[in-house]
Amino acid sequence: MNPSVAVIGTVFVDCKGFANETYHSSSRNLGTIQFVHGGVGRNVVENIARIGLNTTFVSSYDLNGVGKEVATRLQEIGVNVQYLQGVDEGGMGMWLAILDEQGDLAGSISQMPDLKHLAQVIKASGEELVQACTHLVLELDLNEAISRRVIALAKQHNKPVYGIPGNLDVVANHPDLLNTLECFICNHHEAGKLLGADLTLMQPQEMLPLLKKLVDSNTMRSMVITLGEQGCIFYDSATGESGHQPAELVRMIDSTGAGDAFFSGTVSGLVQGLSLSTAVLCGTKVAGWTIESAESTCPTLGDKVREDEFFRGFK
Repeated sequence: MNPSVAVIGTVFVDCKGFANETYHSSSRNLGTIQFVHGGVGRNVVENIARIGLNTTFVSSYDLNGVGKEVATRLQEIGVNVQYLQGVDEGGMGMWLAILDEQGDLAGSISQMPDLKHLAQVIKASGEELVQACTHLVLELDLNEAISRRVIALAKQHNKPVYGIPGNLDVVANHPDLLNTLECFICNHHEAGKLLGADLTLMQPQEMLPLLKKLVDSNTMRSMVITLGEQGCIFYDSATGESGHQPAELVRMIDSTGAGDAFFSGTVSGLVQGLSLSTAVLCGTKVAGWTIESAESTCPTLGDKVREDEFFRGFK
């Protein structure tokens, strides 16, 4: 059976400011400002669809010009938007981001969507959509009720869940949500909060024992911690596979979509039956291509995947 991935998450509109020269937080900075489609769930479902997998997006959006553009863009690349609920107000969030002259995030403010709309979709159609897919991707920090309901339905129907954090508020307060995940992917700052340790000055090999302890204590199958320029570390408790995957050298334009892109590429590999060590290489490549794009996703991702020798090797 071909994989069919249902992504449950948010839609955001991102307002990004790019500094032309050295960024100073307390003074005026000349640069460019762009509005782009964003949101963790929206980014992930677009990436996975562009990689070539069947996808369904479960979310909400506003019935205004920008919101309709979001839905249309996803439909045009083949995403099933049957469970993408249009509402008059509060269906989308907003993210204000400032990027320095290197393309690194210098500061941001988020405004969350009203999650009651997504909760209504899950209540009305959760059973149906979980039965229809082979794998689930879940933004774990929506709220506790939505996360628990989705995880319960997935367990009932024996569907693997791949978790990605938003702001870590829900996961930090309810770490048991990690217990049944097939894979959880987060960055080293988020992992440090879960571990109660500062990972910023540690080398990848020093972090691996902490990663294994976290996975085993939470009974999830596998986990990946992204390390920015250092790549990532990974551990699969079912196979015992673990290690460090270096990052690829790329020309950075905008780093903000890198985490979502890495998650998307890695999960795309896992749902096709690849080992975790091979899947994180998929994620590394997708993240690299996205960093070279001014958007939160890479519009030419499909072409890059089709032309890449590594991806052609397992397609």
